[in-house]
Amino acid sequence: MRNAFADEMTRICAANQRPVLLSGDIGNKLFDKLKAAAPDQFLNCGVAEANMIGVAAGLAMSGFRPFAYTIVPFITTRVLEQIRVDLCYHNVPATVVGVGGGLSYAALGPTHHALEDIAFLRVLPNMSVLCPGDALEVRACLKAAMLHDGPLYIRLGKKGEPVVHQSEPVVGIGGSLTVRRGSDCTILAVGNLLPEAMRAAELLAEQKVDTTVVSLVSVKPLDGEMLERNFASRKLVVSLEEHSVAGGAGSAILEWISDHNPSAMAKFMRIATPDAFYTQSGKQSYARQQLGLDSISVARKIADRLGRKLAA
Repeated sequence: MRNAFADEMTRICAANQRPVLLSGDIGNKLFDKLKAAAPDQFLNCGVAEANMIGVAAGLAMSGFRPFAYTIVPFITTRVLEQIRVDLCYHNVPATVVGVGGGLSYAALGPTHHALEDIAFLRVLPNMSVLCPGDALEVRACLKAAMLHDGPLYIRLGKKGEPVVHQSEPVVGIGGSLTVRRGSDCTILAVGNLLPEAMRAAELLAEQKVDTTVVSLVSVKPLDGEMLERNFASRKLVVSLEEHSVAGGAGSAILEWISDHNPSAMAKFMRIATPDAFYTQSGKQSYARQQLGLDSISVARKIADRLGRKLAA
């Protein structure tokens, strides 16, 4: 996803003088093409993330479109006060971009894990939250960011994620994308777990469970019409996210159910990381297996809920 981000930002900056990319001293080589195409539209703010958010706010108030970029924990939890006061309170068009969402940096330990960021940012007034599911969705989200007149958080994976879409989709704030259609259950996949959701749907199909997969691109605001349709027509709706079970997309959907469709509660199931620090070390794929977020574990949990047995 980060390569798609760098490439799309290069295109955007080359075509428009208003966007400015701010980096927290990462990705310097990644952005070489951008710096060559638009040298005045890249600022390395150093390992000073709080100051970077302040700079972003000032640029936004001056008519620019800033994008502040670094690893998720350092662009969210470390600078939450600056995001709250400088961006959200003033309601400025600045985009916070976090790379390494979820367990993308699993091997680097809890300091680099990003399992609370959605919860922190979605409660801030005026803040919107987008979680693209593949590289093509990243490009679509950046285009949406250029049209958005308030603060926005875009949560990226890292690199090498499978591309799910055949071509770049169109999606914006408050939108979702249905990437597979089925009649029995729906998986609402958040961000870089979209490929795992697609593989889980294939495993469920072997047990005659026909599964819809939706990329829940916009976590705040949610796509209420999509939720209404799926809760009305499916036996089970499942949220799947590489984020704590406390406060993430699943919690946002529970809030929506409480406000709009209380009878849907019995149809809803959350799959997420537990409300605990993950202290083991290893690849992201290993962490997903340990936490039950890999496609086999996801398919087994859904099959069990539906009274089916997944083949060993």
